[in-house]
Amino acid sequence: MITFFRQILDKRRWLLIAGASAILFAAFYLALDLHRIENFAALEGFLTNLKNADFEGFSPIAVFFLLIAATLISEDLACIAAGVLASQGKIPLLPAILACAVGIFIGDAATFLAGRILGRRALKWKITSYFLSEKAVEKSSRWLERQGMKTVFISRFIFGMRLPLYFGAGVLKTSFWRFALYFSLAVAVWTPIVVILTYKIGAQAVKTSFFNQNLWLGLLALVAVFYVLFRYAQQLLTWKGRRLLSGRVQRRFRREFWSLRFIAAPLVVYVAYLMLKHRSLTVFTCANPVLRAGGFLGESKTKILESLSESKASAPFTLKHLYMNVEISSSEKRRRAADFMAANDLSFPIVLKPDRGARGRGVFVIDSPAALDEKLSAGDDQILQEFAAGAEASVFYCRYPTAEKGRLLAITEKRFPFVTGDGATTLEDLILRDKDAVCLAEKYFENNAERLEWVPPEGASVALAELGNHARGALYLDGERLKTKALEDKIDEICRRFEGFYFGRFDVRARSFDDLKQAQNFKIIELNGIATDATRFFDPRFSLLDAYRALFRQWRIAFEIGAENRKRGARSTRFVDLIKLFLGGQIRNPKSEIRN
Repeated sequence: MITFFRQILDKRRWLLIAGASAILFAAFYLALDLHRIENFAALEGFLTNLKNADFEGFSPIAVFFLLIAATLISEDLACIAAGVLASQGKIPLLPAILACAVGIFIGDAATFLAGRILGRRALKWKITSYFLSEKAVEKSSRWLERQGMKTVFISRFIFGMRLPLYFGAGVLKTSFWRFALYFSLAVAVWTPIVVILTYKIGAQAVKTSFFNQNLWLGLLALVAVFYVLFRYAQQLLTWKGRRLLSGRVQRRFRREFWSLRFIAAPLVVYVAYLMLKHRSLTVFTCANPVLRAGGFLGESKTKILESLSESKASAPFTLKHLYMNVEISSSEKRRRAADFMAANDLSFPIVLKPDRGARGRGVFVIDSPAALDEKLSAGDDQILQEFAAGAEASVFYCRYPTAEKGRLLAITEKRFPFVTGDGATTLEDLILRDKDAVCLAEKYFENNAERLEWVPPEGASVALAELGNHARGALYLDGERLKTKALEDKIDEICRRFEGFYFGRFDVRARSFDDLKQAQNFKIIELNGIATDATRFFDPRFSLLDAYRALFRQWRIAFEIGAENRKRGARSTRFVDLIKLFLGGQIRNPKSEIRN
């Protein structure tokens, strides 16, 4: 059947698309008003219904086009709202379906053409990243290449797949007419189902006394309930969807998988208290006068690594690195990268990351020249850094300016989750089957996008994350057992030689944890200032109260060190400058004259 369609398509594309459009609109008509249709009476009836509808102050044509516009924001929500409006007599059913179908057709075609015209470069834009991720488009593109145009039809019934797939189809230069055929057929099937189903159920709900007394409140309630049910009903229809939904639910109840945003509210209240206590909104930025804004946000990783490399105490523990400005051409970046690796006798894998990044965004472990060429084209200042294998930990250090010696506040042991192959199951299914990995399945899918269909050999352990970052899937456990006098003395020596640094976290890798305890054979991946994760928070062995106590202690000490440095001449960053950093801007570090 698909071959038959393709043959017709190659010969009469314009005829096929015209026929598909005619079938689309005719299907709506025939399915709903077949017993009344006679010649042009149907068109006349449609216009009469639209004209006589009760729209509570809105003109009929205005509401028709409002529904079309609503589909460009959320197709699912617009169709559900259309069905609910029809069930309450606010709009005839046929115009409701037609408005949604037209809007969806326009939106799908626009998404495809955006991919065709703008290409992959649009995925680099900040505004685009809110709606589309490069990983999602790449995954959808691979699916399209493997399965063909039937994926366009199938994706209409899978929540979250349409936008990246349709954009990817445009990027791949897929024939617009073939694309239009399949998504037109999908719209012809999908739109009436959603709108009519919502209409039928909504019509029964309207008869209840609640809706008679609270009409508009009932409308909003119906739309919200149908949207939630419709969104999750699609997931419940497949094993994969059910496992992903299960993982999301578990993630809400297991603290080791919580995000910082999820736990931020009590911290915001406590930080506000500290601001009042110290009579300053930004005194904490004085904790590290050597770092811009104390290392709160936007500090150059290159400058920190260079400062560490210049010190005899820390140079032996600092990884080799190369800074590459965004203004350098791709060919020059490739040349410099090759020279850097040759000069330092480095081989793949190697790490590439943004010079100013946060929580692991944009960090890649590169395993081939081709992958390096691809990632070097990113529109950011970047660092190419030596890859250090082994065990990873975070070492949290602080020193009050008047103290002779600093101390280790905490150590976090980082665990890299893995699954074990059985010789018959794909990596994707192994992740979904694992009771722990399923909680972060989407993240592990992203980390392993290119090998999800690979079947690991029986007994083979497959790491799901290579970076020791909580946002990238690593697990954090309290590492108090790793704290030794040798390690504390070495970290204190490194920090005291880094003039102007008093508070922050070292991310380090060592050959083994035993080596780290002896302060031997470890490398500093990076050094972070005051904006560091309270890593003990994510260890489920501690109570929630203990976790927040550690988090509050971290910020109390940052404010206290900042206040001492301010008395000694350090200048805090202006609050407006912190907002500028948060929005991605750049600021100067305020000049300080610290009195010893």
